Amino acid sequence: MSDAPQGLAPRAAALRLLHDVLHDGEMLGEGGFDTDLAPAERARALALGASVLRNLGRVDAILNPWLTREPPLRVRNALRLAATELLAENTAPHAAVDAAVRLVEASPRTRHLKGLTNAVARRLTREGAALWEAQVPGDLTLTGPLRARIETAWGPEAAQAIARAHAAGAPLDLTPRDPAQAAALAERLGATLLPGGSLRLPRGGQVSALSGYDEGAWWVQDTAAAMPVRLLGDVAGLTALDLCAAPGGKTLQLAAGGARVTALDISEPRLARLHENLARTGLPAEVIIADAMDWAPAEPFDIVLVDAPCSATGTIRRHPDLPFLKSHTDLRSLTRLQDRMLARSWDWVKPGGRLVFCTCSLFPEEGEARLDRFLARHPEAEALPVPALDGIAPGWAEGAALRLRPDYWAEAGGMDGFFASVIRRGG
Repeated sequence: MSDAPQGLAPRAAALRLLHDVLHDGEMLGEGGFDTDLAPAERARALALGASVLRNLGRVDAILNPWLTREPPLRVRNALRLAATELLAENTAPHAAVDAAVRLVEASPRTRHLKGLTNAVARRLTREGAALWEAQVPGDLTLTGPLRARIETAWGPEAAQAIARAHAAGAPLDLTPRDPAQAAALAERLGATLLPGGSLRLPRGGQVSALSGYDEGAWWVQDTAAAMPVRLLGDVAGLTALDLCAAPGGKTLQLAAGGARVTALDISEPRLARLHENLARTGLPAEVIIADAMDWAPAEPFDIVLVDAPCSATGTIRRHPDLPFLKSHTDLRSLTRLQDRMLARSWDWVKPGGRLVFCTCSLFPEEGEARLDRFLARHPEAEALPVPALDGIAPGWAEGAALRLRPDYWAEAGGMDGFFASVIRRGG
């Protein structure tokens, strides 16, 4: 059993993070941290918050029968934190119980409930493990409108498989700068070499401490997110525009393939990681901070990649806060933006050039439907069949549409949900 790092500070920070997500609808960590938290404490707080959110339905199913009336959110979250530490994190019981009581006692508004907190937390130590094991992982990961929408798209069995993938979380995937060195890198890192060339490591650990980091031999990128650029084949010598480029994995892929890349994104803070990775890998790219709906290039490109803003529902396994945000319920504004970005960026594709449209969404409305609408409005556009590539299993592609889901490769750790298609402009 573990209780590291010691102390209340990471747990208190995790409690604030949970309030930000579940009460204020903010993304996990969006509100920032206290400046006096050490890096290890910050990392622990984020990990605890994510673990609670990933297991929230399972934890609440245990807690609910023991709470005769709904406690204040601070108390509920302190008990959720204790339950997650005890049942999912294997934390020492005395540490989890004591922390929950101290977190509740720290607020004048809830300190009168420290007795309740102590009683419920101690009951968790006695009865929680059996109740936890009796549940099927993933059963309570997706609920409400999000579950219904995924079931409508892919069916109940697929929705349950996706929920299990979300509950399991995500391993760490790396894209090698030089694909020819993938096998050697995998051996150095102790990683699994996936079909398609990505390297897979278990979750956890300090990324910057991994072999090859300082020399820029790889960058972090889910294997599904690496697939859209792979659909293009050889890009050496071609001009390429990566729209909505941050955090930059696809820019790095294009540059590593020999393309002359322009990376554009509206967010300067989000582009910071791209600048860091370009410097670390030594790969060249022109980086522009601008709104794609206002900006225009001086001349068209051979390749335009549109990784459009979307509900990001394909990334829940690594971002368990997403089901508690509203982005997946407001598809209309997102799909309209996707249509506008496709129409605008199409003018920047050379005759004979290609546009890659992709989203990290599980919803056909943000993938297949957008492709169909675009093609109906642009008779000069030709959607290219998905090529037969290592790493694309039968059934993942239909015509020009590549559809990836979190339950694919489940036994190996899954992948993000993604849609991708390549469209050629007539000459």
